[in-house]
Amino acid sequence: MFTGMLGNCTVSDVARAEHWYARLFGRSPDHRPMDGLLEWHLAPGYGVQVYCEPERAGHSTLVLEVADLDAQASRLLESGIEHYGPQPGGGARILQLQDPDGNRVVLASPLAGLAR
Repeated sequence: MFTGMLGNCTVSDVARAEHWYARLFGRSPDHRPMDGLLEWHLAPGYGVQVYCEPERAGHSTLVLEVADLDAQASRLLESGIEHYGPQPGGGARILQLQDPDGNRVVLASPLAGLAR
């Protein structure tokens, strides 16, 4: 049985990415396991890695469920992350974001039918 998951986004500039993802998550990285790798631990066994690999940058997608999508949308606008607001998508409401390299980050309201 799986006990955790670290999603990964590849970027071309780790300092620029750290600034953007710190605004997304509302805090600095939790861990820097090695040069060019940042980690945010979002819950036990669950997190996001941002890895500097310029030749692969911009081809990642993360989908993160959030408790209050509207509050997150407002917070992100206030922090300088622009977006078009929540919209319907995939059986939930979603907020589509794009990091500076073009990686897609999708925030979703609680997904119906997802086993917990």
